[in-house]
Amino acid sequence: QVQLVESGGGLVQTGGSLRLSCAASGRSFSRHTMTWFRQGPGKEREFVAAINWSDGRTYYADSVKGRFTISRDKAKNAVYLQMNSLRPEDTAVYYCAAKYYTGDYPEGLQYDYWGQGTQVTVSS
Repeated sequence: QVQLVESGGGLVQTGGSLRLSCAASGRSFSRHTMTWFRQGPGKEREFVAAINWSDGRTYYADSVKGRFTISRDKAKNAVYLQMNSLRPEDTAVYYCAAKYYTGDYPEGLQYDYWGQGTQVTVSS
């Protein structure tokens, strides 16, 4: 059974940093794209960042470029999202998702697996 378990959310002040983790289990993700989405209060879910598990290619939403960094640790079967210079508009539930896919443009795909989400709140 595939599981994606997020952790690392919390409350932080504007300008602060958080590191989210996604522990993946239940299958090989060698040909998957691992992606972080978020859904803020009253907003639709949106793409944040993605990484190709095999070769490490990364993709970012314009709103987080230069502030967030996605990475993966193959040995630990984990994906991370380092979030710096946080803003109140980054407040959201952050979800980890996986898709059997190795191409570009991962933003609009239908993802196969989802985690339960972790809350990030940025106070002003």
